[in-house]
Amino acid sequence: MAGAAEYGVFGGSGFYSLLESVEEIEIDTPYGAPSGPVAIGRIDGRNVAFIPRHGIDHRFPAHSIPYRANVWAMKELGVSRLFGPCAAGSLQPHIKPGDFVVSDQLVDRTSGRAYTFYDGPDATHISFADPYCPEMRGAIVASARESDIEVHDRGTVVVVEGPRFSTRAESGWYSAQGWEVVNMTQCPEAALARELEMCYANISLITDYDIGVEGVEPVTGAEVIRVFGQNNAKLRDLLFDVIPKLSPTGDCSCRTALDGARF
Repeated sequence: MAGAAEYGVFGGSGFYSLLESVEEIEIDTPYGAPSGPVAIGRIDGRNVAFIPRHGIDHRFPAHSIPYRANVWAMKELGVSRLFGPCAAGSLQPHIKPGDFVVSDQLVDRTSGRAYTFYDGPDATHISFADPYCPEMRGAIVASARESDIEVHDRGTVVVVEGPRFSTRAESGWYSAQGWEVVNMTQCPEAALARELEMCYANISLITDYDIGVEGVEPVTGAEVIRVFGQNNAKLRDLLFDVIPKLSPTGDCSCRTALDGARF
């Protein structure tokens, strides 16, 4: 099945509903089934695989997503460039709902998730100093600016366990650290992609101000869904624009993450 797709996107039907000749396939992995069927379509001659991160009917909350199965399935299909767009809350007043943030750093506040493919017997320690592919980040930012999307070319995403939202104290702490956005799915997704030497990039679609930002009301799930829905087409169009501009090959260190990582 390797070679079926060069690019991958964790996103639902909103991302591939406009494609022609979409083929849905079932795939199994050593870590069980992914969140849902893999849809493979074409964007300007490129084969692109889509997996609904939360499942077709959003059955998987962030803490129970089968992250290892999802990432492994992408690798098995031949994906080398993996996009992980997500809904996120803003921790800073200058990052507004509707903005896009192309994250360059993350802080992991999750616990108890299956975080690695390498449970032994050989110890494997990948470098994760820079979690996101610089080549992909640059291409995404350039395309967003060409499309007049309000985009921030850097930002730290703090990843919380969920499924609850943060308390005022927690959110205020994250904001005081200078971190830009908060989300529930970037870990272990980004780290798992690095372990399999795939390039990975995040696009955080800001749906709300988190409660730690002074003067805002507590976030609700309904508001998150409403804003995300309003901007879903814009996000899809951005991905459809940037994918043809990225070669499936690259010179970044993502591709050699396992060199010297095993002890």
